Amino acid sequence: MPYKLAAMTSVLALGVALPAAAEISFNRIASFATTRNMADGEDHGRTSSAEIVSASEDGLTLVYTDSPLRAIGLIDITDPAAPKPLGTIDMGGEPTTAVILGGRVFAAVNTSESLAAPSGKLVTVDIASRREVASCDLGGQPDSVAKAPDGSFLAIAIENERDEDVNDGALPQMPAGYVVKLPIRDGAADCAALQKIDLTGLAAIAPEDPEPEFVSVNAVGEIAVTLQENNEIVVIGADGAISHFPAGAVDLVGIDTKKNGALDFTGSQPGRLREPDGIKWIDTDHFASANEGDWKGGARGWTIFRKDGTVVWESGASLERAIAAIGHYPEHRSGSKGVEIESVEVATFDGTPMAFVASERASVVAVYDLSDLSNPKLLQLLPSGVSPEGLVAIPSRNLLVTANEADLREDGLAPAHVMIFDRAEGAPAYPMITSDGSDPLIGWGALSGLAAGERAGELFAVSDSVFGMAPTIYRIDATQKPARIVDSLPVLRAGQPAQKLDLEGIALDGQGGFWLASEGRSDKLVPHAIYHVDGKGEITEEIALPAGLLSGETRFGFEGIARAGDVLWMAVQREWTDDPRGQVKLLAYDTAAESWGAVRYPLDAPTEGAWMGLSEITFQGDWAYLIERDNQIADKAAVKMLTRVALADLKPAPLGGDLPLVTKEVVRDLIPDLQALNGYVVDKVEGFAIDAAGEGWVVTDNDGTDDSSGETLFRSVGKIE
Repeated sequence: MPYKLAAMTSVLALGVALPAAAEISFNRIASFATTRNMADGEDHGRTSSAEIVSASEDGLTLVYTDSPLRAIGLIDITDPAAPKPLGTIDMGGEPTTAVILGGRVFAAVNTSESLAAPSGKLVTVDIASRREVASCDLGGQPDSVAKAPDGSFLAIAIENERDEDVNDGALPQMPAGYVVKLPIRDGAADCAALQKIDLTGLAAIAPEDPEPEFVSVNAVGEIAVTLQENNEIVVIGADGAISHFPAGAVDLVGIDTKKNGALDFTGSQPGRLREPDGIKWIDTDHFASANEGDWKGGARGWTIFRKDGTVVWESGASLERAIAAIGHYPEHRSGSKGVEIESVEVATFDGTPMAFVASERASVVAVYDLSDLSNPKLLQLLPSGVSPEGLVAIPSRNLLVTANEADLREDGLAPAHVMIFDRAEGAPAYPMITSDGSDPLIGWGALSGLAAGERAGELFAVSDSVFGMAPTIYRIDATQKPARIVDSLPVLRAGQPAQKLDLEGIALDGQGGFWLASEGRSDKLVPHAIYHVDGKGEITEEIALPAGLLSGETRFGFEGIARAGDVLWMAVQREWTDDPRGQVKLLAYDTAAESWGAVRYPLDAPTEGAWMGLSEITFQGDWAYLIERDNQIADKAAVKMLTRVALADLKPAPLGGDLPLVTKEVVRDLIPDLQALNGYVVDKVEGFAIDAAGEGWVVTDNDGTDDSSGETLFRSVGKIE
């Protein structure tokens, strides 16, 4: 029977539930790009990944699997805040999981020629010599590997995964999977004593074709196994006895179910199969499952089971809603499995049992206190890089490590990373901004413009075209920590959510409404335009650009708007075809005279392969402040800066003639601000405003987590003189 759970639990109000200054918390202290493990002379442009990560018993060395490179990678974390590359070791196939016992790595390697003819091996590597010293034939395609707590054996899930292009991915697809139990004697795998444990005939779904996904071993030698596609969980006793039960289903309430460019958490999915992926023993009687889902399900959360199959606790939609409150909800996955909770780790820190639950699509890790298994307490949500796949806790060193598999460099984005978090005294550094957890839930993301309100700490932000069906204005209370999105105002046209907008700038009109700048994409029929919106969000006026100006347009249009009396100023992001190279327009529109003019702004020269542009404009005192940035990310990011231009120099000349070139002054290098969370430098710092108390605020655009880590940095840069 489905396990029913209303979504409106205390966990969704993460920002409200957290104390102003938590005594002890996890914070990220380092990020390690997998490219750092590539040797000099190698092709550093090759796709790389960090999928499953494990630690040595002393907690000083990490090993991760790198499927694209067909290798395992090693990292020295003697100083966890300054991890050092130890290079990669070729595995002669696709490594799926690697664990360390003593001075040796045991790596499961997929050597299959095809999905119909699976094969694999367990490779043993001596860490000191960095050489393969042994290999065991596993007889099929391995996935997860777990070591017994006493080091006496390894459990290996032989998945023999199906071909998703055959029969729409439906089971059965032979050969069937199984579990391998492999003794470890004198530090070596005893291949001759390898035991294959048959799991056929157990599940109600495709019983002839079990596909073991993940394994975990408890202190008494019992193996918990998820059969993800079969929606079944199996427990293999130390004596070989097998028990099993269906993973069941969940009635999800208060979720976004439609991929439509809108954030709407009023939907439901009854009877959603859990189809668990990751599993981890909590103690000898309980384990936790991460219910990612596969071909028929995905319950968007995680569950605590008693090993007899009794559900002790179910997260339902509560974790997904908490994730939405911090701006990490992947709207583009609404029609599928939402945040996709993929993996789970359990460990005890200073006497407190904790669960760490990773969301692949939202790129966050949730931290729970498991002191009461019937009511786990959500403590934190940690930013984890793009697509966390593996987790390892190192309680002896107060560390948590995540492996994030996505390498997006082909799209000009970030490489795969291993992230390291330290548990220490101090408040959580993340999130920096969250919605207030009220009902209805305010989902948000892709903050692309910022403007100051009338009170200290009051700010307004606007979302860009990621949420094309529901562009929204958000009111922010920055006096709280983290800052709170306390209200939202959909942008409407004739009472309906406005479409064909790409909002990148916002300014108050002084009469309770707003001026909004739409960047535009002529190739997608989104106009470059200015919109006047009243206090109810209704568009009351649309100001199109003059034809002479549009003749030189490109897709890179307005990236900010500011008001000085009757005159609106817009920053154009990049050069249009009528601009000299390295100069962009600051356009002026006089709302009273209905006339246009412009000046030119000089951009810094970009590094090779990059471009430079503007992302914001705002006024304070005698100055116009702008954000100038390149389009680079991580270690390639070179220019993210706050500049200013004297208002006295903003004397617009008529369009079509010579435009005066203003002089800029660099106010602040923003790269150190973007490094504050010890992650990689994001590319899109897009919003800046100075509040009524003279404090400057910067915000980044997280692209709605689409090919992004989802992290939003919202940060004060202090008083602006």
